[in-house]
Amino acid sequence: MIKSSNPALGGKTFENLQPALAAEGRMTINGTINKTLILLVLALVPAAWVWDKFYKGGAEAVGNWLLIAVIAGLVVAMVTIFKKTWAPFTAPLYAIIEGVVIGGISAIAEAQFQGIVFQAASLTFGTLLALLVAYRSGVIKVTERFRLGVVAATGGIFVVYLISLGLGFFGVNVPYIHTGGTIGILFSLFVVVIAALNLVLDFDFIERGAEEGAPKYMEWYGAFGLIVTLIWLYIEFLRLLTKLRQ
Repeated sequence: MIKSSNPALGGKTFENLQPALAAEGRMTINGTINKTLILLVLALVPAAWVWDKFYKGGAEAVGNWLLIAVIAGLVVAMVTIFKKTWAPFTAPLYAIIEGVVIGGISAIAEAQFQGIVFQAASLTFGTLLALLVAYRSGVIKVTERFRLGVVAATGGIFVVYLISLGLGFFGVNVPYIHTGGTIGILFSLFVVVIAALNLVLDFDFIERGAEEGAPKYMEWYGAFGLIVTLIWLYIEFLRLLTKLRQ
């Protein structure tokens, strides 16, 4: 069974899928990579628009857009996960919506700490390339123990963030998570490592999906899953760099 801690690329993603028809084609690694690049471009366009809007009108000019995009992105992501056949349409839509989120968060961070966005983006894509090379060369192998460890750590992080969000509605801040200091920095560093390791699981997941002959539309779904992880990794790099700057 194929497993991944990425909620979009879960262990049952390829279960119950009918074999791909010859006319439709089958999922390939190259096809998934090409579609991932398309989604990245689609995300960059609205990100640049929000960035420009922020520097012309300040945080108030993008605040509502950011809130709407966060909610809409969550909805589209859930639809994509439960309706995989819609991925050719929902994955590009998700990328565009998340571009608004990334643009807003990046602009706010850049206004506070000049150069931080370039650093976070460089670290994100540098990590992606390094892990891809390590995975393809066999330096990193996805064993069952490795997979379960990353899944457990990711689940723990999700629970901590969920508790922090819930307590935040009551004005209670969980210490160390959102602040600088040694413990806060170590926590963010740990989250960055786990987010990065999720990329390895995603590589393995997509490779196995291609080997099993998943339908062609799963290329869009696989690309969607990679985008989810990349966005998470980028945001965590921003959080880590912000704490270091502080």
